[in-house]
Amino acid sequence: MTIHKKGQAHWEGDLKRGKGTVSTESGVLNQQPYGFNTRFEGAKGTNPEELIAAAHASCFSMALSLMLSEAGFTATSIDTEATVSLDQVSGGFSITKVALQSKIAIPDIDASTFDGIIQKAKAGCPVSQVLKAEITLDYQLN
Repeated sequence: MTIHKKGQAHWEGDLKRGKGTVSTESGVLNQQPYGFNTRFEGAKGTNPEELIAAAHASCFSMALSLMLSEAGFTATSIDTEATVSLDQVSGGFSITKVALQSKIAIPDIDASTFDGIIQKAKAGCPVSQVLKAEITLDYQLN
């Protein structure tokens, strides 16, 4: 089975003064502004790294939920934050790291079993698999 999801971007102008909008097939993002100022100067709007961070955090949380259920466990909650690092490298910029931080509440699981499952989720998350960046994981099990 193949699932296709679409995103759309529109851009006008040069890099520093130009402006763009980004939309998603679902309509959750509908002509959301983005540009140099939203990416590097803190202006209101979104940017590609923020979208990747949100996608990675949500994908990882879903992968962890799946893998826990396959092992017979159900989390009460999974709260994940992803921090994407965009660094200047020779020839431009590159996403070099993604730091996942997750707080998980789950009853009746030992730390060793959980560690095996969460590491599998980190590696198995489809967004993790597409990124070339170093991916780190820090978690708190409650």
